[in-house]
Amino acid sequence: MHTLSMVIRHEDLLKLAIAALLSLIIGIERELKKKPVGLKTCLVISTFSCLLTIISIDTAYSTPPRDEINITMDPLRLAAQIVSGIGFLGAGVILRRGNDSITGLTTAAIIWGAAGIGIAVGAGFYLEAVTTVIIVVVGIKVVAPFLMKIGPKRIRMRELYLKARIPKKENIEDLLKFMVDQEMVIDNIRITGDNLNYDVVIRFSTLLKENTYTVFDTFQALPYIQKIEIEILS
Repeated sequence: MHTLSMVIRHEDLLKLAIAALLSLIIGIERELKKKPVGLKTCLVISTFSCLLTIISIDTAYSTPPRDEINITMDPLRLAAQIVSGIGFLGAGVILRRGNDSITGLTTAAIIWGAAGIGIAVGAGFYLEAVTTVIIVVVGIKVVAPFLMKIGPKRIRMRELYLKARIPKKENIEDLLKFMVDQEMVIDNIRITGDNLNYDVVIRFSTLLKENTYTVFDTFQALPYIQKIEIEILS
């Protein structure tokens, strides 16, 4: 009995170690991009998810039956609650910024995925967990950048945020025509102002062939632009 207990304990320790290792692989990618969810967060989520899964399964099969009470236990009931609970953490990193852009979706998915890796390892699906991590890392680091270079034009476009101050109403049409001529895709326009100045806010997509400075200089060279602000959203 003692030997069996030691074997099970060693297996559980191995599961926790594998979950921690796989979560570190995912966390490194987030850490390199300076995202709010990095090594430590992924490590904690995946390892504790693995622990709860182990407890959930072991408790279901180790609880002795009682004749006077009919108890039916789901081995993964506790683990199933991890998926629901982790949603609160994921929601916390999704932000709506002042320029109406949404950020943090990939980070939220990574949080959910780290929990999934922990559950999979805790349930004994080692090969599936390793394969999933490899697919995710390759997809983020290799496939996505590859498509950004040679994929369809719409995929290769970057989304930008433009805020410009224009003196005359007719210059707004000049700006929009200029952007269309430059093969920029306008997604959203917001105009505010009075009889003296107009503030134009535009979300648009374009092929960012060089860098942000080139786009900035292109717009700043327009004679009717008094003030300009540009931000890359994606």
